[in-house]
Amino acid sequence: MTTREKVLELLQKQGSLSASELADNLDLSRQMVHIALRDLTDSRLIQRIGRPPKTVYQIKVQTKITEVDLQPDETSFLKKNFILITETGEIKEGAQGFQSWCTQLKLPFEETVQEYINTLQKYQGYTNADGFIDGMDKLRSTKGYDTLYLDSLYYLDFYAIERFDKTRLGTILHYAKQGQSRLLMKLLVNETKSKVEELCNLIQADGVGFVPPTIRREVQLMKYLQTHYALKLPLIKLNKTSGIIPVPQKSLSKLEERISNAQQTFSIPETRKFNHVLLIDDAVGSGATVNEIAGKIKKKGIAEKVSALAITGSFKGFDVITDV
Repeated sequence: MTTREKVLELLQKQGSLSASELADNLDLSRQMVHIALRDLTDSRLIQRIGRPPKTVYQIKVQTKITEVDLQPDETSFLKKNFILITETGEIKEGAQGFQSWCTQLKLPFEETVQEYINTLQKYQGYTNADGFIDGMDKLRSTKGYDTLYLDSLYYLDFYAIERFDKTRLGTILHYAKQGQSRLLMKLLVNETKSKVEELCNLIQADGVGFVPPTIRREVQLMKYLQTHYALKLPLIKLNKTSGIIPVPQKSLSKLEERISNAQQTFSIPETRKFNHVLLIDDAVGSGATVNEIAGKIKKKGIAEKVSALAITGSFKGFDVITDV
């Protein structure tokens, strides 16, 4: 029996095992085990879970995918718009990812593809001629604001849509942030950087600020975006302070609580003057954070105009985005 076969047999019997456990159980060198594991992973017979030094291997569950012929335009649409992050952290895009999603939910593939295309196209109808979603109407229709300080609010996409849950950008954003995945953060930058630069030129922004996070993480998404967008604009420093217990905006269910949180916990230690500042955030639900920061900037006379751009935003009213 080859090393590859021995490793596969042991994983079938015992479930998840680390490379060192496999080597000890099989009385083999770690080098031989790693070669077998690499071969089995490349063959998609097993999957690696976790990150060093807590990596384990297990048999890959083979999902049966029905072969279905799609029209070229359907295949192209799914490739551009659909991404699935599986429960084990595998990335599946396009038609393959959509087939897996349909199989998990026991949905008819061809019929669901057409429903997905129709639904997403309906939401894409909110995108303006420049390729941005105007979020100001949502803010104006949200009851609870005394003053709207923002001159404009844009989204690159909605965070989620009816029935199909998160959009492509919503999915990448969610798992990039919650999993602190540099791989997904890089993908997010690749898919959004040109649009961010385009908006900066469109509104003639002469300053930019990245909304700081509340919760400390090993890899901060907003810091990553700030560094990798590398916008050629003066950076306005935005400070986020908190009490003994940090309270994230997304944990607050009432608009007045979010407004109060933003009023009390953000400061702008800036002395320079600008004409038009662009604020960048990962997700906008109520809009309270970017609106209150805009108010502080204007009240201090830092800028005449303040706009905001969110990678994703909620569709209408006070729609709470709680899971990013």
